[in-house]
Amino acid sequence: MAGLAETGSNPDVDLLYDINGLAKDAPRWFDRVVEVVGEYGLLAAMVLLVLCCWWGVRRRGGDGAAVSVAALIWAPLAAGIAVLVNIPIRGFVERPRPFLDHQGLEVLVSGKTDYSFVSDHATITMAMGVGLFVANRKFGLVGIGLALVEGFCRVYMGVHYPTDVVGGFALGTAVALLLSPVAMALLTPVTRAVEGSGWGAGLIRARGAVGVGSRAGRGAVVSGGRADSGAGERDLAA
Repeated sequence: MAGLAETGSNPDVDLLYDINGLAKDAPRWFDRVVEVVGEYGLLAAMVLLVLCCWWGVRRRGGDGAAVSVAALIWAPLAAGIAVLVNIPIRGFVERPRPFLDHQGLEVLVSGKTDYSFVSDHATITMAMGVGLFVANRKFGLVGIGLALVEGFCRVYMGVHYPTDVVGGFALGTAVALLLSPVAMALLTPVTRAVEGSGWGAGLIRARGAVGVGSRAGRGAVVSGGRADSGAGERDLAA
């Protein structure tokens, strides 16, 4: 696959230059912002998004709180598994970073010596976004939007080809969706056990939260269950 990027007539390379070329025309402060956001900021934002969703599930309570928390736990786990899956993929493809094969790129982050395909950042953010979508569609859509911004930043920064990002999106989505039923089957009994314990119940449901099943599905979409009809949402995995 590395050979596909050796000619400037390749659409992948053309798009790389088009997007990265924006960095040359942008003010230095803006490039610095993209560098920080693309390298660390969006990853931190994804973690905060999961925590915010968990806080809402915990406060809402309901009979399905344990299932919703299990789905939220799956989001970062899916990202970790996707990165592990990416290790042999990178070793097999062995695609160099774009700035090693192409001149004139504006590289905002130096010191990248590992292979380019697939993008870890794109993989992590999309896996978390899709995993979050399994738990809550509204938060999940925000997470997927952040993942798309992350992918753009990686190309803008000159450290990935567009196809590296697309490959990361595909890998993260596949892991989050395909392994979701198995993950939910394993995680849900654990969260239910924690909910029933004296020491961990507060992690699943806040003290005084209403334990009504009709409220548990409001705004949540979890594998193997149906959302509250009043919320107008349907189970993603159904």
